[in-house]
Amino acid sequence: MTSMPAWEEFMRPVLEVLSDQVVRDRRELGLEVSKYLNLTQDQIQETTASGQPLFMNRMGWGLSFMSNVGALARPSRGLYTITDAGKWLLAKFPNGFTERDVKGLGEDPEAPISVYVATTTRKTDSGAKEIEQSALTPTEQVQNGISRINEEIGAELLLRLQGKEPAFFEQAVVDLLLAMGYGGAKGRGGVTPISHDAGIDGVIDQDVLGLNRVYIQAKRYAEGNTVGRPDVQAFVGALSGLADSGVFITTSKFSDGAVQYAKGVPTRIILIDGKQLAELMIRFSVGIQVSETYNIVEIDEDFFA
Repeated sequence: MTSMPAWEEFMRPVLEVLSDQVVRDRRELGLEVSKYLNLTQDQIQETTASGQPLFMNRMGWGLSFMSNVGALARPSRGLYTITDAGKWLLAKFPNGFTERDVKGLGEDPEAPISVYVATTTRKTDSGAKEIEQSALTPTEQVQNGISRINEEIGAELLLRLQGKEPAFFEQAVVDLLLAMGYGGAKGRGGVTPISHDAGIDGVIDQDVLGLNRVYIQAKRYAEGNTVGRPDVQAFVGALSGLADSGVFITTSKFSDGAVQYAKGVPTRIILIDGKQLAELMIRFSVGIQVSETYNIVEIDEDFFA
C-alpha cells in the first residue's frame, strides 16, 4: 500500500481545493482533498490506533495549523474558507511547504500571516538545538509511543509468566478470563487441582449455578517451543462429554497444524497465543498497572458556538 502523505503534505492541497472561494465543511473538504491527492481506497480506509480515519486526522492537523497562522478562516462551526494569507502562501510556495517554512517567515515583515507555532526541539550531538520534524501528527506520535510501550511490556509479561511455576500461569489465565467478563456477575472461576485436572487446567462458571462453563487449557511454554496439533487434540479429548467448546492459551505459539485442526474440529476451540495473551492482559489490566495518564485536548466547538 502506498504510504500516507505526512500531515504537512495536506496543507497546500487544502489551500488548492479552497482557492475557488467555496466554503466547505471538513467532510466535503476531505473528499475533495483525497481526490486531489489521488488517495487509494486502502489509504482512505486506513485508521489510527484509536480508529479514526488516518487521512482525516492528518488533514485535521494541517487545517488547525493553517487556521492558527491565518491562512484559513472559519466563518462558522466546521466550515473553512481560504484567506488572502492562504492565497499568498500558495503563490509563495508553488511546490508545497512545511511547518518550518512557515515558521521561517516570522521575521519577514511582508508575510501576511501569524507565526505562533508550537515546535519540538532536540539536542544534537554537538549540543545545539534543532527543530524536530516528523511525518506523524502529535496524536500519532503519542499513539505510537503507547504502542511501543505496550510491545515492551507485553514481551516482559511473557518472560515473567514463563519464569513462574505452571500453577501461577494457570491462575493468571483464569484471572484474565474473569477480567474479560467470563464468569458473570459473581466472577466465579478457579484452577483445577493438578492431581485431578484430566487435561483441564481451569474452569469458569458463566452463571450462578454453573450450568454454563468455560474450560481452559494453559501451556506455559518458552518462546520457540510451539504448541502442536497433539496438544490441541488432547484438549479436545478432555472436553469430550463436558463441553463443545474451550479456550487453549499459551505463552508461545501454535503450529500451523494445531491451528488448522482447531478450525476443522466440531468442538469449538479458541486458540490464544503469547502475543494475543500479552495484548489481552494489558487491555484488561491483569498483571500490569497504569503508571501515568495523559489527556489529549481539543477545542470545544460548542463553547464557541
